[in-house]
Amino acid sequence: MNPADPIITCKDVCVAYGRQEVLHRVNLEIPRGVFLPFTGPNGAGKTTLLRAILGLLPLRRGKIDTPFDRHPAGYMPQQKVIDPLYPVSTRQIVEMGLYPERGWLRRITAPQRRAVDQTLEQLSLAEHADKNFRELSGGMKQKALLARAFVSKAEVFIVDEPTSELDEASEKEVLHHLLQLSREQGKTVLVAHHDLGLMATLTDSMCHVRHGNASIEPVRQESGADA
Repeated sequence: MNPADPIITCKDVCVAYGRQEVLHRVNLEIPRGVFLPFTGPNGAGKTTLLRAILGLLPLRRGKIDTPFDRHPAGYMPQQKVIDPLYPVSTRQIVEMGLYPERGWLRRITAPQRRAVDQTLEQLSLAEHADKNFRELSGGMKQKALLARAFVSKAEVFIVDEPTSELDEASEKEVLHHLLQLSREQGKTVLVAHHDLGLMATLTDSMCHVRHGNASIEPVRQESGADA
């Protein structure tokens, strides 16, 4: 595969909930190794588009090409998605990132256990490994979900509002880890985020989702106002 080829391509993608079409003829070519925020107002379709890229939502029309049949994405959902899984420990949350590699029934191998330990250490979660997920602070919960994505060794990471309800210090830490994935490891990181101004300080381009459409635009074209 040519490294210059886009890693994800959306061709005339339409997604609907019942009769209501939420995304209309979305066409995107997402390059490899980018840190690409998906910005736009609440209800614009950021999460819908990312979930469609993941293959979690059916398409009404169009096609999405991804490498996920060979290399599943590392997915960091919003915290509320994890609520039905209680009670689980922080370590168990992180181990879920290994399921594409090991399956649901096979025991974790020694190398996989070491990878989990290293990821917990990397994100300063080792001392919280045996705590119930619900006992963690908002920042720690986000880092646990981030660790779950990290341990998967995916090529593409899809992250939905990773800093919602976090204090400024926790927000900076989470975004720092995501930027490292792209800049130091060459991973593709797609991030749904509400703060256009903040995202403009971190990257050269953003995917704007508005009125059911999406386009990747250079940051220099922005006026600085939040969308």
